[in-house]
Amino acid sequence: RQARWAQGCRIIHVFKFRSMRLDQCDATGVRQTVEGDPRITRIGRFIRKTNIDELPQLFNVLKGDMSLVGPRCHPLGMLAAGVAYEDLVPNYHDRHVMKPGITGLAQARGLRGPTTRRSKAKARIAADLHYVENFSLWLDFKIIYRTLLSEIRGGTGS
Repeated sequence: RQARWAQGCRIIHVFKFRSMRLDQCDATGVRQTVEGDPRITRIGRFIRKTNIDELPQLFNVLKGDMSLVGPRCHPLGMLAAGVAYEDLVPNYHDRHVMKPGITGLAQARGLRGPTTRRSKAKARIAADLHYVENFSLWLDFKIIYRTLLSEIRGGTGS
C-alpha cells in the first residue's frame, strides 16, 4: 500500500503488488524507478513490464477511491527531475478535482515511466489538466482504447 494524492487533495492508500526487494524499496514511492533499477526483483521486472502491478488498484476502484480513467495518482512528495511536482507545476493540485484513475490521458499519450526531464513532467500534468477540463465518456473510451493498444504494443504509447 502506498499513500497517494486523490480527489479533493485527500490521501488514499493505493494497492499494488510488491515488485522491489523489501530491504531496498521506497515505501513512500517518491524515489522513482530507473532503467535497470537494482531494487526490482526478477519477478518484479515481469509484473512491471506487463503492468500487472497495477491490477490491485481495481480494489481502489471498487472502494470508490479511484476510477478506471482519470489523472494518475502520485505518491505524496513525488519528484520530477529532482523537484517536487507541486513546485514544478504551480497548478499541480488542480488535477485533484476528480478521482484519480488507473490510466489517464498522459499514459495514453505515452507519458509513462520515470520523469527525469522537467518537460516530460510538465507535459504529463498538462495532459491531466486537459483531461479534467474536457472530461467526457467518449474521452474515457478513447483513453481506454489507446491504453489497451499501448499495452498490446509493449507499453510504447502512441
